[in-house]
Amino acid sequence: MSEEVNSFSASPTLERPKRWDSAFDPDLVEKDFETIMSRKEITEIDASFPPSLPLDGIVRNDMRLTRLERGDIMVREGDYGNSAFILIEGKVHIATNPQISVEQLGGSSAKVQSIFSRIQGLLKKNWVPEVRMIANNKQLSQTSSERPAGTSIPNIDNVMETHEMITLGEGEVFGELAALGRTPRTATIFASTDVVAIEIRWQGLRDIMKYDTGWRKRIDKNYRETALANHLSNTEILKDLSKEAAEHVSQGALFETYGAFDWHHDFKNKKSAAAEVIIAKEGDYPDGLLLIRAGFARLAKGSDYERRTISYLGAGDTFGLNELYSAWKNPGQKDFQLSNSLTALGYVDIIRIPVEVLEEHVFPNMPEPEDLSSALDERTAADDHLMEWAVDNRFINGSQTMVIDLDRCNRCDDCVRACGNTHGGNPRFRREGDPFEKWMVANACMHCKDPVCMIGCPTGAINRDQYSGSVIINDTTCIGCATCANSCPFENINMVSIRNLEGSIITDGSGNGTPIMKATKCDLCAGRPGGPACVQACPKDALQRVDFRDFHAQARL
Repeated sequence: MSEEVNSFSASPTLERPKRWDSAFDPDLVEKDFETIMSRKEITEIDASFPPSLPLDGIVRNDMRLTRLERGDIMVREGDYGNSAFILIEGKVHIATNPQISVEQLGGSSAKVQSIFSRIQGLLKKNWVPEVRMIANNKQLSQTSSERPAGTSIPNIDNVMETHEMITLGEGEVFGELAALGRTPRTATIFASTDVVAIEIRWQGLRDIMKYDTGWRKRIDKNYRETALANHLSNTEILKDLSKEAAEHVSQGALFETYGAFDWHHDFKNKKSAAAEVIIAKEGDYPDGLLLIRAGFARLAKGSDYERRTISYLGAGDTFGLNELYSAWKNPGQKDFQLSNSLTALGYVDIIRIPVEVLEEHVFPNMPEPEDLSSALDERTAADDHLMEWAVDNRFINGSQTMVIDLDRCNRCDDCVRACGNTHGGNPRFRREGDPFEKWMVANACMHCKDPVCMIGCPTGAINRDQYSGSVIINDTTCIGCATCANSCPFENINMVSIRNLEGSIITDGSGNGTPIMKATKCDLCAGRPGGPACVQACPKDALQRVDFRDFHAQARL
């Protein structure tokens, strides 16, 4: 580290951060390291890891021992998973019964937030370069949030006695699917005894699966045996199946993927519609019920040239139910066809339930599904335009999209100044965009439900906040590779040079003089009690953060 780090006369230097500069457990003691290394789950790994990524390095930097007392909550339903667990001592219970209240599990009910009923606007890219300031020789600090209250179950004996639960014991792996997909936890898991578990952050788990076939097969098998059943049980038409019927559905399920991870390239080149891969085509015979596992798909009627976008489907939605049910209900009729087409908006994971499985185990005890065609008939041309705009621009991916009411906005820029004051004098968005009618979507991070930026990050520096779900960048492990900035479909991530408090640009300590760059974007003012400063600062209440999923449901489009 340069001794002239505080001087204007010479460029200060900083060693460029690397993957393991920030260990999962910085205080991991040698005894715990040896305990992890001696476990059969680790010793049975039969793979050749590259010299730059040794297995003992993954263990030392991407794993830790987690110890909990009886009643402590390991993961909570709805929290975003960044790690997986291997249970090595004790037992845990999975609370999947919907009758167990949030309060019984030590949490509090979520507040319902208001949203816009109508949003229209277009996007204009216009960034102001940001320079992040850091103090002297100190490494950039990691963004984190405090764990909220309710980390243990108040009356564990009562909960365990009155509700049926799944029990996991030594050697069981859980939490891996939420960690790898950076998706919300699907169930609350708590310690039913004193527990010791190996916790693995997702980038370490990803690397082990990449090089070890056994681990990869184990995760896939675990998904089919446990997570798939849970996924199906959370699907409305399948949630009330008997245990036997649910097993038949799980065994018959087929896994399919459509599109590509790099869909953002075509999107940036304004080829999004042409790049949409056909999943199911209007007029074809329905050969199975499609469950969206991850990603988004366009539900449309007509051809590309005369297409009418009906809606978009995301995780948990189904396709083809009405047609399949009608064909089963009316066996004397022929030529049942799909009423709509389904195309992949980027990359989509699908679970397909074959027709014969549905007809034998699902339809006999299922009420007739609701016909949604009347709702479509009630839509106006303006509604259609809005839906096409939202889907074409992929704003449906946004969970915290910044929307400005131009009729209320007086262009005072109080929002921009508030953002700058919160982030060291450097605002992370501009109050600009191409307006349509009275609405505008600002060029700021939308905190996507399916964030492309996370997928390619080589160090795992981009994560979801475990409790808020916000997409955040860990400055400590960001290596400035610009993968996220290049992959963001909306160009909402910017690469900036960093400076010390004296204003000098900090360069790579390797001696080549290259400025240290960091990725930067809106972090929803993580750690700020009042939430996003821009929203609070607006004197006209013209700016709001909108979840397009909720917006879609309320607008009934």
